[in-house]
Amino acid sequence: MAQYRWLKITDHAAFAPRDGAGALVFKDKMWLIGGWNPSDKIHFPKICNSEVWSSKDGINWTLENPSAAWEGRHTAGYVIFKDAMWIVGGDANQHHYQNDVWKSTDGVKWECVCENVPWGPRVLHYTVVFRHQIWVIGGQTLPQFAPADEIFYSDIWCSEDGKHWKKVADNLPWAPRGMIGAAAVFMDKIWIPGGGTYDTPKKPERIFYNDVWCSEDGKYWERVCENAPWHPRQYHEVAVFDGKLWVMEGYHKIGGNRNDVWYSEDGKNWTELPDTPWQPRHAASVFVYDNGLWVVAGNNMTSDVWKLEKTGK
Repeated sequence: MAQYRWLKITDHAAFAPRDGAGALVFKDKMWLIGGWNPSDKIHFPKICNSEVWSSKDGINWTLENPSAAWEGRHTAGYVIFKDAMWIVGGDANQHHYQNDVWKSTDGVKWECVCENVPWGPRVLHYTVVFRHQIWVIGGQTLPQFAPADEIFYSDIWCSEDGKHWKKVADNLPWAPRGMIGAAAVFMDKIWIPGGGTYDTPKKPERIFYNDVWCSEDGKYWERVCENAPWHPRQYHEVAVFDGKLWVMEGYHKIGGNRNDVWYSEDGKNWTELPDTPWQPRHAASVFVYDNGLWVVAGNNMTSDVWKLEKTGK
């Protein structure tokens, strides 16, 4: 069995605590993008901000741009595509939907690639890069925050350039969902582990899932695991590290924030990594970087940085 250990890199990085910040690895750095912290009126006067931070070691962080051209946001789609960092969509915290797409090659200058995507309005979508395209999966509207028909999506869209989009499939076999952080492309397939829906006026009860789905083309989906051994959750992070699919932290209405960490070599059989030393949280920022799996900040609302290293076979 593989052996791993968590290293505490720092309790207090230079950036203010936040959750839902984008996490990208680009040009041999970790990039932390935007985020949400309504209790911090100094760094987040509009609930979310558009800061861009970078780090080569997780200890020293550089503020590359204190106020990027895009409107502050969190839980957007964040991907590396065509040698650039991309932000796909956004949230509804400014009482409208951020249906735009942005890209940057340095974190300082940002170009708006698309002002109004055809798949809006939506938030809490799941975004991956797969077979040379950007894919937007699921999500929903939040009428209580921004006007829109109440919709829970189980569709998929893709784009070769971030501007022109086509619908790949609709009414897919998995229940409508989103609220999955980061991205998982594993064994040349897109993976959807768990997720859920946010409460809305007509459906005031949140929904949480722990099933696992995968697809080779985005159209046809296989349910690999109906009930994974990890608790149903939303606002969790997924990653591919050390040849394995990972699911970590998240939120459930019973028990609140979580700090459990699980991995799988096939998406069906899961092993828990015991004794997580960091605080429970959801909507953390997760990086696969420098031979490690990094967990940074999140809804524990501290600016801590942790790294998981492999110590044995």
